[in-house]
Amino acid sequence: MSRATSAGTDSGAGSDTDSAAGTELATLGGRFECKVCWHVYDPRVGDPVWQIAPGTPFSALPHHWTCPNCSTEQAGFLQLED
Repeated sequence: MSRATSAGTDSGAGSDTDSAAGTELATLGGRFECKVCWHVYDPRVGDPVWQIAPGTPFSALPHHWTCPNCSTEQAGFLQLED
């Protein structure tokens, strides 16, 4: 059985919560991963190192924001498929 099929028939607890979190993440533009160190910027969390508030989409980060782990510029991030 494919993953999509088994996920569609799964009636496990928390599926409504997972759906809501996925909708929220999509609204915020998704998560982005650094191509150098694999740090993931999650807009639901923000970035405590740069004092970026939770709920800030990647597209709204200040132009001078860089990866908090390795200082890679924003162009060095790839959008993750969640």
